[in-house]
Amino acid sequence: MNQRQSMSAVLAGLVAAAGLFAAAAAHAEVPLKTANGVLVDAQNRTVYTFDNDVAGNGKSACNGQCAGAWPPVAADAGAKAEGDYSVVTRDDGTKQWAYKGKPLYLFVKDTAAGDRKGDGVKDVWHVVKP
Repeated sequence: MNQRQSMSAVLAGLVAAAGLFAAAAAHAEVPLKTANGVLVDAQNRTVYTFDNDVAGNGKSACNGQCAGAWPPVAADAGAKAEGDYSVVTRDDGTKQWAYKGKPLYLFVKDTAAGDRKGDGVKDVWHVVKP
């Protein structure tokens, strides 16, 4: 094997490895878990649903100023549905995790891990109890 063939083989191997890495990254894991009976994100922040969202329609009813107070639980562009979790596309084109068809949110007034200050706000925001 000459030097050019060796370089081509090395380059082909690197491209193949990059493709495997990209495929693994594209299937991003759901970044949520259950703690103390409710759904939380990787930083143990409580996750909420909004009654104005229609389960399964693939949309979020909380945009603009609403999303400023209730940040969506962001999903990577390559995230895929998994079990009870799905991905919705927001009005701005970003992706958001949903649980049983309902988009998921955090609450800006939850400042410490485990806070649940958003539960029951205006009788339309609720912690997620899987």
